[in-house]
Amino acid sequence: MKKILELISEEMKSAFEAAGYDRELGKVTFSNRPDLCEFQCNGAMAGAKQYKKAPIMIANEVVEKLADSNVFEKAEAVAPGFLNLTLKNEFVGSYIADMSESAKYGLEEAKNPLSIVIDYGGPNVAKPLHVGHLRSAIIGESVKRIARYVGHNVIGDIHLGDWGQPMGLIMNELKIRKPELVYFDESYTGEYPTEPPFTISELEEIYPFASKRSKEDAEYKENAMACTFKLQSGVRGYRALWNHIIAVSVTDLKKNYEKLNVDFDLWNGESAVHDLIPGMVSYMKEGGYAYISDGALVVDVKEETDTKEYPPCMILKSDGAALYNTTDLATIMMRMEENKPDELIYVVDKRQDLYFEQVFRCARKTKLVKEDTKLKFLGFGTMNGKDGKPFKTREGGVMRLENLIKEINEEMLKKITDNREISEEEAAETAKIVALSALKYGDLSNQASKDYIFDIDRFTSFEGDTGPYLLYTTVRIKSILAKYKESGCEPDVKALQAPVSASEKELMLCLAQFNASIESAYEEIAPHKVCAYMYDLANAFNHFYHETKILAEEDAAKKAGWIALLVLTRDVLETCMDLLGFSAPERM
Repeated sequence: MKKILELISEEMKSAFEAAGYDRELGKVTFSNRPDLCEFQCNGAMAGAKQYKKAPIMIANEVVEKLADSNVFEKAEAVAPGFLNLTLKNEFVGSYIADMSESAKYGLEEAKNPLSIVIDYGGPNVAKPLHVGHLRSAIIGESVKRIARYVGHNVIGDIHLGDWGQPMGLIMNELKIRKPELVYFDESYTGEYPTEPPFTISELEEIYPFASKRSKEDAEYKENAMACTFKLQSGVRGYRALWNHIIAVSVTDLKKNYEKLNVDFDLWNGESAVHDLIPGMVSYMKEGGYAYISDGALVVDVKEETDTKEYPPCMILKSDGAALYNTTDLATIMMRMEENKPDELIYVVDKRQDLYFEQVFRCARKTKLVKEDTKLKFLGFGTMNGKDGKPFKTREGGVMRLENLIKEINEEMLKKITDNREISEEEAAETAKIVALSALKYGDLSNQASKDYIFDIDRFTSFEGDTGPYLLYTTVRIKSILAKYKESGCEPDVKALQAPVSASEKELMLCLAQFNASIESAYEEIAPHKVCAYMYDLANAFNHFYHETKILAEEDAAKKAGWIALLVLTRDVLETCMDLLGFSAPERM
């Protein structure tokens, strides 16, 4: 289904052509003066120089050709040559009727679906998720959902930190605390226990303790490095212990991501490409891409057009150790082999911009990706407290993500139970749903690259540009529809009619922008555009609701038309919510 602006522009282009002018001058945009008109066209202004004619003359000639238009109720030429346009109610009603019966409400799916891998999440095993992991998780999840909705084949990969020095630190500390564990007996040839010798709580205590001690104790650090080497060399006991660490950590991570309604198709980590690195290094050397510089193996990534210095991309350190660069390049190589993506999108802190520019350039220069493979970096800003600094606990530490979720759940529960009679069970379940909308919408409504202030009072408000406001609006629609059904009637999408009031027309015109808004959010990798659209739609609905006595209307056909409009509004709002990764309860 064509976007409404395309249909309007086609009508205007035909009028320009009929008046003897270039039809491309007929491009229509939304009015920047909605108090004067709904749409506008500035083609006459643009054509004045080309045709050596006063723009108002061109505009008047075009208006004459629109006298019998089925699209425009009013087309007016305004000095010095603007075209102010108002649509016919019948045209708007017809467009909305078509939209309500179209798959995905008129959104045209991709004709040639792309294969896309999105790298987001990026937590380290054996460490709890903290607020710093929030943005990557919920932005990446939304980008994945939007791309899928548009029709592409999308794989979400968490890319775990599961292979480096932290593993050695944990194993070394376990060896000190529990030297009797069979994993450390390198002469042992039997089966290892299926139950891990630790809990997630113990792991989360061990890692920071070991990390701190390694900075103060050189021998301790050396022993931890020896454990890392044994793990990466394939020593049986260390691999078995590592498998326990991964299993316990991933179970806990899944539990916490589930609270955010975030899930991944792949749970690959750095370990997945460890065995690929030697082959990749050989390929880069043999291809003449990599060379030794100060003992390290590097690839030049600077380009002639650069206006600033780009240092070489280091592949191996002087001691032969791999780096994050090495792992990320090997991961790109693996993804190209296994997933054959047309596009790779990385959702990472924007401070990693230079790093990913280096990695992407290196991947292109060494031909790890095809020439037409797109490599995109979506860098996000920081979540700050009211003091404008990175969000901390009251004690000044980094807040665990589960504690942040708990805090916002409790705030929401308090608001829901205030002045309302509701069972404890329903209140708790509703609070969880609404709190998730507050958290996710509060984040996603900001442009990803910008820092923002996390304000729990504002995010949990039922008024203004917030998740709870959108949920409250949706629940209001559900309540009206429930009462309509209780009266013995069933909604019928075919009952939609042309609008009979300005607020109804405004709501319809907002609904008509759905396909363009989602398409734009996908093309610009911009979930905040879905948020902006939802907020406009909720406002348009509430304006219509306050001006219209829907259930009290005596004309059954008119009432049925309004109910059909409410069904479409609810469905579009809930579709947008799903793209952002949250939902609305049945009542609040």
